[in-house]
Amino acid sequence: MTLDPLQTLTLAAAILLLGRFLNGRIGVLTRYNIPQPITGGLAFAVLTTVLHLGFGFDIDVSGGLRGPLLLAFFATVGLSADLGRLRAGGPRLVLFLACVVPFLVVQNVAGVGMALMLDQHPLIGLLAGTITLVGGHGTGAAYAQIFSDTHALSGVAGMAMAAATCGLILGGVVGGPVAQYLLRGRPTLAEGGAQTSAAGPGEAAEVTTESTIVTVALVMFCLLAGGWLAAMMADAPVALPDFLWCLFCGVLLRNLLAPAVRLPVNDAAVDLVGGIALALFLSMTMTTLRLWELAALAGPLLVIVAVQAVVAVLYAVLVVYRVMGRNYEAAVMSAGFLGFSMGATATAIANMQAVAGRYGAAPVAFLVVPLTGAFFIDLANALVLTGALALPVFGE
Repeated sequence: MTLDPLQTLTLAAAILLLGRFLNGRIGVLTRYNIPQPITGGLAFAVLTTVLHLGFGFDIDVSGGLRGPLLLAFFATVGLSADLGRLRAGGPRLVLFLACVVPFLVVQNVAGVGMALMLDQHPLIGLLAGTITLVGGHGTGAAYAQIFSDTHALSGVAGMAMAAATCGLILGGVVGGPVAQYLLRGRPTLAEGGAQTSAAGPGEAAEVTTESTIVTVALVMFCLLAGGWLAAMMADAPVALPDFLWCLFCGVLLRNLLAPAVRLPVNDAAVDLVGGIALALFLSMTMTTLRLWELAALAGPLLVIVAVQAVVAVLYAVLVVYRVMGRNYEAAVMSAGFLGFSMGATATAIANMQAVAGRYGAAPVAFLVVPLTGAFFIDLANALVLTGALALPVFGE
């Protein structure tokens, strides 16, 4: 059975509703911040596996809309990067970045090393490295498509989703206990001022039809300009992925063009459009998951992700906590670091909220960690991965 683009989009929407239903009924899914498209997609994958193994019935979907939706999501990442607000993090933001960026190399070395030890393709190590664990489901799906096209690796989209989901759970599990370990016997804050988020103080602007239309128009412009730049630079010595060009265009639009023409960018509308694009993209990607094709790689993949969790914990305790000052704020930042180094920025914030809810506010952590996880880490990760993929070991 083959679905056309409209039918595929409808299926993706149904998977989102299924994920919402399951997350609402199964508390552990909400507790560990499992995305609704992943929950619904895994349930759909179980159904398709039963249909395939039991009845020989397969469902093939159209991939025509997946690419534009992914590019739209990364365009909103760029549009959310207000450089004026990013400067508010000050020296602590720079110091935290100095801790985090080297970890990207550490995580990829660990992933590739484990993949080679387990007799897997080295690209599987990158897939279970910063591609999915730092980059998350969206970045994992993007690179999985690239690996599938350039190296003919089967089942990589499903592996990317599995690795990102496992990382998301582990990042939420280890963050709180590690912060508790770091705080043992040390003074904490009984109470403090209001927490500061990446969006800055104050309430977010209301999402209106006009602000949403402006956001959609900016996103579409990013897609066109990003695609044009990617085509122009296709023969460059180092070729950047299309989605990175769209992200760069979003940054330029937000910080140069929009202020010049007095075009307001509504952060809430940007988050809304980006969230919809990513949710639909992930749902469509999950419709391609073939569990029976992953059986041979399930064991090695889980082993690599488990080792990555140990590496992240050691790095948080031995590097992040010490460099950031060995104090309460440093412990909260370490919990946040484990959230986005293994899962997503949302997981990082959930980890920090759990610690701050018990011990008191950590305003610096709530400013620095979301800024790093929401923008800088994705940009640094893309550059690190671009350099890594140029190495001979990945050309096989």
